[in-house]
Amino acid sequence: MNLEKAKIEVNEIGYSILANVYSEHELNSISNCIDNVSLNSHSVQHNQDVYAIRQLLRTIPQLYPLLFNNNLLGLLNYLFDSTYFLTKAIYFDKPENSNWFVPYHQDLSISVDKKAEVENYINWTFKKEQYGVQPPTKILEDTITLRIHLDHTNAHNGALNVIPKSHLNGVIRKDSKHWHTQQPQICSVKKGGVMLMKPLILHASNKTTNKEQRRVIHLEFNHQELSKPLNWSEKLKII
Repeated sequence: MNLEKAKIEVNEIGYSILANVYSEHELNSISNCIDNVSLNSHSVQHNQDVYAIRQLLRTIPQLYPLLFNNNLLGLLNYLFDSTYFLTKAIYFDKPENSNWFVPYHQDLSISVDKKAEVENYINWTFKKEQYGVQPPTKILEDTITLRIHLDHTNAHNGALNVIPKSHLNGVIRKDSKHWHTQQPQICSVKKGGVMLMKPLILHASNKTTNKEQRRVIHLEFNHQELSKPLNWSEKLKII
């Protein structure tokens, strides 16, 4: 893995793609672990268009040693110059017949342990027994998202379309001059690869048209603590 190239790209362009982070054996172990989760868990969303598990490592703690292999730990240690921790973990499965698509957006919400009136924390939500809030922009700028691909992903089964360098403009209003979606980059990722991205990059996902499944594990990392009394609800130190 070219870690130097990945770090430069994710900071300057907003995303980077690394191949062969996981072996076929590791991917099978991860898939088997996820397949054994109960559909009755409050963290599970299941319908004909999407299957998702939120608070993934709380729901399936057995995944931790499978996800954090030597390759991923080496990558994280290279990306962050100081102590970092996991702040969010979600499993997404876009089934073969899914007509689910996501329009262009930025990932602006973080998961916190409570609701409180704190300056510069806005747009509160409460879904699946979880509080979400938009934090100060600096926290979003310091977040790095890793998307672990359990399947080959391309333009025909929901690969992300991103607008390079759009993360450099902070939080973008839709009526702003910075909100443009021309000349997107399609982020095809091979099975076992990892996509790095900044949450403020404009990104979208199209419908599935090739009848091929797309499973992704979405992990967010940061090194900043939140303004008191707020805490990251899924905070997990990486050993």
